[in-house]
Amino acid sequence: MTQPVLLPTPTVPHAALTGSEPETPYEQYVYAYPHQKAYRLLENGPLLSELWSRERLDALSLYVHIPFCEMRCGFCNLFTRTGAPEEVTRDFLGTLERQASVIREALEAKGEPIRFRLAAFGGGTPTYLTADELTRLCDISEHIMGADLKAASWSVETSPATATADRIAVLAQRGATRLSIGVQSFIDEEARAAVRPQKREEVEAALARLKEADFPILNIDLIYGIDGQTERTFKVSLDAALAWQPEEIYLYPLYVRPLTGLSSRHAKTLQEWNDQRLRLYRYGRDHLLSAGYEQTSMRVFRRIGTRAVEDTDGSSISEYNQQAGMVGLGVGARSFTTDLHYTTDYAVAVPEVRRIIDDYIATPTDQFRRAQWAFSMDAGERRRMYILQHLLESTGLPIADYEQRFATRFEDDFGPQLGTLLERNWLREKDGALALTLEGMAWADAIGPMFFSDRVRTNMSTYQDR
Repeated sequence: MTQPVLLPTPTVPHAALTGSEPETPYEQYVYAYPHQKAYRLLENGPLLSELWSRERLDALSLYVHIPFCEMRCGFCNLFTRTGAPEEVTRDFLGTLERQASVIREALEAKGEPIRFRLAAFGGGTPTYLTADELTRLCDISEHIMGADLKAASWSVETSPATATADRIAVLAQRGATRLSIGVQSFIDEEARAAVRPQKREEVEAALARLKEADFPILNIDLIYGIDGQTERTFKVSLDAALAWQPEEIYLYPLYVRPLTGLSSRHAKTLQEWNDQRLRLYRYGRDHLLSAGYEQTSMRVFRRIGTRAVEDTDGSSISEYNQQAGMVGLGVGARSFTTDLHYTTDYAVAVPEVRRIIDDYIATPTDQFRRAQWAFSMDAGERRRMYILQHLLESTGLPIADYEQRFATRFEDDFGPQLGTLLERNWLREKDGALALTLEGMAWADAIGPMFFSDRVRTNMSTYQDR
């Protein structure tokens, strides 16, 4: 198979950000708003104890970022380094423990009961850590942060090479709810074309171990848009994934971003690549729907009857959890309060990632008491965050809830965007909600950026990639 020939995707295309007609279906994956490129370093950030004193503490989420992988895929722009030696992971966990103590102290300053309803270990690849290191990570999360992992809905990301029996045993014993494994393709040649060298037998062996552990939810990630990939080859991967009867399958369009392994490759035309991705997306969507899965967002397909890992025991708690209450632990992890989103420094290039990890390990404990890189959330930004969290999901944007929450109407606040969505037949009203149509869902990565604010667009456009 030939190597991928792909065009880099523009970070902030003009058309999609003004409410006018998007030029490509693949502007940007909006998994959180705003993107870290919109954050800026604070000279003297607020104390965490002050930030969290204004939040409810009975519906928190814990996100732990492990910035290590055994390899870096060609499409990856995550904050991670490969081949970290034992002394680096050991020192990283030591710093994580110091940071956790400070964060817990800040939460306890309010004097109210603290409860984590959701937890996630992401990265990177959390299972890059050894079984003993994973045990220590769980201990930090439970004994220092105070997150009851067995009571929370807890998701962990893994990879075929690191889903070893001893690591899986730790996660199963500690109560992991959901294991997500990045397969991307079951065809070796396609995996190599995406600069992800792996063998199918290694993938199948890892899946066998995960199934034997019997986690409540098994998720398999696949990618479409690899050079040379067709409906026939995509079906091979889809059917191979379906054979394991996973509760979830995620279908990701391939993006090529600056400073990644594929960023120097070029396509004949962007239109040809868009056509390929749209064609494969529609094929994969229809294939999974016919196999007994339901689509809950552009990427997520859940086996009918499966309860989502993010389900909680009350709608108000779930809603708060989406708007604030995210406590991030580790370099690269983001935290969300009502008025401020904050994180650490962020980079993609290997030398910068290593420098930031080294700086994190050397951070004095007192420095963790204040927010560092941050973005302030005013009423307008909270509207946009709410829209993106609901409109891009199959349940849609509840009209009455929006008006009650913000005392304004969606059509008054975002008339140009609404006009474009209706003109393209990407939006319809369903059961009191504004929901994307089937074709609208296919264009979700173009619809999301339409709701970015001018401030976010400016910050992102002036961010120096590194």
